[in-house]
Amino acid sequence: MTQTRYRLHEFLGYRLSIASRQQERRLDDGLRELGLTRITWCVLLAVGNEELSQPSEIAQFVGIDRTATSRALRQMEEDGLLARASGRDDRRTRRVTLTDHGRKVLAKGSPIAQDNNDTMARQLTATEQDTLKALLDKLIEGEQKALKRL
Repeated sequence: MTQTRYRLHEFLGYRLSIASRQQERRLDDGLRELGLTRITWCVLLAVGNEELSQPSEIAQFVGIDRTATSRALRQMEEDGLLARASGRDDRRTRRVTLTDHGRKVLAKGSPIAQDNNDTMARQLTATEQDTLKALLDKLIEGEQKALKRL
């Protein structure tokens, strides 16, 4: 019986990983100048643009667990990017807000992230971009359903 050889470069997952790493590396390089990582950038977006204020909401938006979120929030608070305060009615809840410094860094990071996106998007037509987004959404939704069944 002949066994088919596994050809890494022929697989969808490998190609997705390479494209993702290229985009991530470019974004990381730009954000590093602002003292940010991709996670801290996503947290800034969650709080500043999406107006999320609860750590659980932020964790879900960013796609990381609560421990990683707590670590990022603590570091970002130390860096003066955000503030955390106890809730009014329930002292156990934490409300997260951007500081003035956090808003300035968000404003400086937005063109970096937009340029990163544009660099990748320019390689595809508008129709190809729409198709790729739809296909990626389909893959993401399928994976989420599969994980829920486990």
